[in-house]
Amino acid sequence: MLPRLIGGAALAFGAVAASAQLSPAPAGDARALPMQFELHQEGPASACGDRCRTWISAAGTITRDTPADFAAFAGDRDLHGATLVLDSSGGSVLGTLTLGRTIRRLGMTTTVGKTNRLTTDGPDAGRATLSARADCESMCVFLLLAGKQRFVPLEAQVLVHEIWLGDRREDAAAATYSAEDIVVVQRDIGRLAQYTVEMGGSIDLLETALRIPPWEPMRKLSLTELRRMGLDTVAGLPDAGSQPITVSAASPVTPRAPATERGWTVSEKGGQSTLSRRHPLTLEGDEIGSFDVAFACADTPDNYDVTYIERRRGTDARPFAEALKQVTISVGRRSAPLKIVTSEVRAKQADLDSVARGAVPAALVEALTRDGNHSLTVTTATTNDVQTVIRVGNTGAAQNLPRLAANCSQQSAPRADAHADLLPEKAAEAASVVGRPK
Repeated sequence: MLPRLIGGAALAFGAVAASAQLSPAPAGDARALPMQFELHQEGPASACGDRCRTWISAAGTITRDTPADFAAFAGDRDLHGATLVLDSSGGSVLGTLTLGRTIRRLGMTTTVGKTNRLTTDGPDAGRATLSARADCESMCVFLLLAGKQRFVPLEAQVLVHEIWLGDRREDAAAATYSAEDIVVVQRDIGRLAQYTVEMGGSIDLLETALRIPPWEPMRKLSLTELRRMGLDTVAGLPDAGSQPITVSAASPVTPRAPATERGWTVSEKGGQSTLSRRHPLTLEGDEIGSFDVAFACADTPDNYDVTYIERRRGTDARPFAEALKQVTISVGRRSAPLKIVTSEVRAKQADLDSVARGAVPAALVEALTRDGNHSLTVTTATTNDVQTVIRVGNTGAAQNLPRLAANCSQQSAPRADAHADLLPEKAAEAASVVGRPK
């Protein structure tokens, strides 16, 4: 019989005073691998005595094979009422739903945490400590929901976003989709909605997740949301399944950029070359406008001039968009702040037109073309501290940046209005006065 820890309320995280050394796996390694299940007993024994806890760690990515891996791990063990500790970036929808229903049938308790093995000999060999500093992301959140009792420690993070086709998540706005692709996503959303209600969760959980597109950072759920959505039941709130089901009203949809404008492209006008990309501007999934990022030749080969052109509209909560006060672009660890040239409301509309410019190292732009998943992140902040963070993929960058670099090596310094064709009329007038940054 497996020693059990029953009920999230009984699971207290924290450091255990000990002379043994901890040897956690290198950061991120376990989470990048398929999910592994291991049985752990708390240590050192001298610290917890006859109150040493037992738990099952579930760390890594959820795959279609994960339910079978869990069944093999369970074997002839009696896992009824055991505690499953999650540390995962998510993964397969179908794998999650299958494993989640198994967890519920076993009446397990689920929580979020990271297991650290003790590296010592003697009676504490093989024992471990449990840290609350861990993340449960994406589909992992729905595994958390599967527990008969659920507990999220204050130090843990539970983060959600939309489900998406995995091979097109890195640059979702530039990818193409068939009718069959849409059918797959719609089917999985339906299955996920049914599962959420079946597990006693609030449909608000699914609605919140489906508002966060792949190019935005994942959204961290607050303690209030965790309890309202049924992900933390320790506080003894009413069963989340009995709560009213509400869905936020849909926001007006702004047409996305046509397929010909997706991805990075090189254009030439008036003898000047630019590498540019258009992308939707969203705030927690609500589309509030669009923006262009354009790189052009600079005075020196070590730099590119960059222009950011944004068209933003107000939201229901804020009918009038506030002016921009900050724009920063980054690739990996390299970042560059841009200077706001203009940010003002059009005379006849409530839309806000903004332009920002700067000079960035060529190495920052060239990082977009490297192998692997390299994206450009655009961060903005308004005068009333509304922040957007958009991750722009690198589709087309490797093919087109060499063309820009070659053109720059052959032409003279660019003019101040090299990107004027992208700007609204007032922004273009302001840019022509300000000129390129020094």
